[in-house]
Amino acid sequence: MNPLPAVDAVRPAAEKTDRPGPDFSSSSVPRHLARGALGFGLVIGSVALVPVAGPAALLAAPLALVAFRGCPTCWMVGLAQTISRGRLERRCADGVCTLVKTHPHPGGTPRA
Repeated sequence: MNPLPAVDAVRPAAEKTDRPGPDFSSSSVPRHLARGALGFGLVIGSVALVPVAGPAALLAAPLALVAFRGCPTCWMVGLAQTISRGRLERRCADGVCTLVKTHPHPGGTPRA
């Protein structure tokens, strides 16, 4: 049994709901797709070049993690975040969080 209380048990409820989650999104969808093309290209290229360049070609694969900002799953989550940015908002009240559509802003600029 752990003698220390869980960190979330000590924090007030308001502080729990105001924490931002991880953000894997890009500033635009084309930029995010370019990062994905670079990441997948590095992974495929490093594996495809093993017969030609030997195992040293696999050194390009970790660079894909930089392009993906983690793993391919992180890139997919970021794509969803990039597409929904400014369109969905998380609102929490009384310990229940929901996703709601945001209203369009005058001038067409999304909130920061």
